[in-house]
Amino acid sequence: MSTNSPGGKNAVVLLSGGIDSTTTLAVAKSLGYSCHALSFDYGQRHRVELDCAKRVAKALGATDHRILPLDLRGIGGSALTSAIDVPKDRPNTERSHGIPITYVPARNTIFLSMALGLAEVVGAFDLFIGVNAVDYSGYPDCRPEFCRAFETLANLATKAGVEGTNPFKIHTPLIELSKVEILKLGISLGVEYGLTLSCYDPNSKGEACGRCDSCLIRKEGFLAAGIPDPTSYQS
Repeated sequence: MSTNSPGGKNAVVLLSGGIDSTTTLAVAKSLGYSCHALSFDYGQRHRVELDCAKRVAKALGATDHRILPLDLRGIGGSALTSAIDVPKDRPNTERSHGIPITYVPARNTIFLSMALGLAEVVGAFDLFIGVNAVDYSGYPDCRPEFCRAFETLANLATKAGVEGTNPFKIHTPLIELSKVEILKLGISLGVEYGLTLSCYDPNSKGEACGRCDSCLIRKEGFLAAGIPDPTSYQS
C-alpha cells in the first residue's frame, strides 16, 4: 500500500458498515483522498448494516455517500439473500475450509463494477475495497488475484481507462492483515467500531447474533487485540 499523499484526489470506497470497509475508508481518508463512499441495498438479510454505513460515512467525513438499490434476491444462492439458514457456532477449523453458504455469487465483482462506473463519473482512478485474504470466510472474490484481475479489466473496459492519462488502481489496504492488525490500524486512525456491524443475522433491533461466522471472527479479533468489544449482541 502506498503511503504517498495523493493530494486530495477523488476515490471511490466500497462501504458496507462493517469493520473492514470502515477501516478501509479511514485509510483512504488518512492518505488524503476525497472519498465517495458507495453502499448497496442488495436484498441482504442484514440490511441494518446500511444504517451503520450512513453513520460511518458521516463520522469519517466522506465527501458523499450513495446507497444504490441492487436486489440480488432475484439471483439468490446465498444465506444472505435467500431463505437459507445462516450457519451458527462453527468452529475455526470448519470456518477455515471451503466456501460457506453466506457467499453471495459474484458480489464483489458486481460491487466493483458499480464503483468503477461511479469512478468514471466523479473523475476518480482509485477504488478502495476492504477485502481480506487472512481472517476471512473463504470467499473467492476476496483474494489478491481477483483484485489484480479486476484492475486489469477496469483499464480495458472503460472510456477513462482507455483514454485517460491515469490508470485505474484497486486498493486493498487490508488484504494481508489479520483482524487484530485491522482493528489496531483502525483505532490508530480514530475509528469508532461501535458504529459498525458485522453480523449476518441481526435481530430487528440491530443487535448482532454473536454466533454467525462474521460475529465469531469479530469477537475473536477484539479479544486477541485486547480491545473492548463495543458490539451490542443478542442476549
